Amino acid sequence: MNTTEKKAFKVLNLYACLGGNRYKWDEVAEEAGINMEVTAVELDPEAARLYKERFQNDIVIVADAHQYLLDHYKEFDFIWSSPPCPSHSRARYWSSKGGKYAVEYPDLMLYQEVLFLQHFTSENTKWVVENVIPYYEPLIQAQERGRHLYWSNFIIPKFECRKIQMCQGSGEVDRLCNFHDYDFRQYKGEQPTLKMARNLVDYEAGRTIFETALGIIRKKDIRQTSIFDEL
Repeated sequence: MNTTEKKAFKVLNLYACLGGNRYKWDEVAEEAGINMEVTAVELDPEAARLYKERFQNDIVIVADAHQYLLDHYKEFDFIWSSPPCPSHSRARYWSSKGGKYAVEYPDLMLYQEVLFLQHFTSENTKWVVENVIPYYEPLIQAQERGRHLYWSNFIIPKFECRKIQMCQGSGEVDRLCNFHDYDFRQYKGEQPTLKMARNLVDYEAGRTIFETALGIIRKKDIRQTSIFDEL
């Protein structure tokens, strides 16, 4: 075994979809000089297949992300979770009231994961749960950045959000393909292409948040090393 090999920085990417949030993490890891190992969990087999094509070095698992978090949270240095958002969204709420969609209960898996991560992860594990700004007052206080809320155990800096003009039909898919630098028409699964395109987190937001978490972890490691050196 090569004793000079760096220990892997283990990342868990839950509800990974097509990896919008993850897109720029390799650049951040390279700049920081870390050996990153990403495990992505996605229930949709077609989305998981495309994710693996896009990020070939990642470990991709087709499974229930909610259960996977419960079973494996202790194994990771950084956790990102993006639980399903439709039942919380303002657009879906108004469409339901107008009769376009059936009314439904808000999916409280979102808050289950926030509470779980708040109380069961170690102080050495940094985590983020991302979702849309809901139609109701959030049940747990979050950090609002752009059109999204982030629950986290570290402060996420305010950043300029890239803007995209939404429209309807194929034109919106084209705009989202350009925005995310990905051809969503490759997806041949059961979910609508437009839904898949709308679900991705802006990769610049993903980069900023990962940089912030990594900076906090590295500062802690440096401080601990300095303390040990003085003993």
